[in-house]
Amino acid sequence: MKNQDFQSRHGKRLEDLFFHQQDQLLIEQFHRMEQMKKTKECLSKVSGIKDDEVLNRLMELDIPPQIAASLAFIPLIEVAWADGKVEEKERGAVLKAASKSFFAESAGDMTLLAQWLSKRPPRSLLDAWTHYMEGLCQSLTPVQREHLKQELIGHARQVAEAAGGFLGLTSKISEAERKTLEYLESVFD
Repeated sequence: MKNQDFQSRHGKRLEDLFFHQQDQLLIEQFHRMEQMKKTKECLSKVSGIKDDEVLNRLMELDIPPQIAASLAFIPLIEVAWADGKVEEKERGAVLKAASKSFFAESAGDMTLLAQWLSKRPPRSLLDAWTHYMEGLCQSLTPVQREHLKQELIGHARQVAEAAGGFLGLTSKISEAERKTLEYLESVFD
């Protein structure tokens, strides 16, 4: 009887331990899934990218939100500076885009963005973005690459169109801005 009682108690402990471990695994899995959702939401908020396929791929590639932010804002800055100066409407368009993103939550990031709008960043920033995007595009499917291109270039085009033409008689996008947009688009091909 003692042996049976001993086995019963130890059997119950083993069973409890097994189910406790199973519960822990499920809890950990749940937390990982919740963290992935938060990361996906954060990536979307930071970059302005809304396409789920692209966001999922960025998460698979372990792209941190800080990098995703630069993916979105470097093209905007380049287009804003395309004519050699940043017009007030262009500045407003860039800041409007930034206010809807992670940048608005960080004074340091807004300071950096303000610096980029006040003083043109070095060409090496665009070169770094270009090389990064070329590498990233190699790991995306053609559909994902096209979606990322449309989102990033679409925001850059809005900045280019912000200054507008002269009394509506000329093109909204200057020749320098058009060339910059063409260059940015070519990075995805």
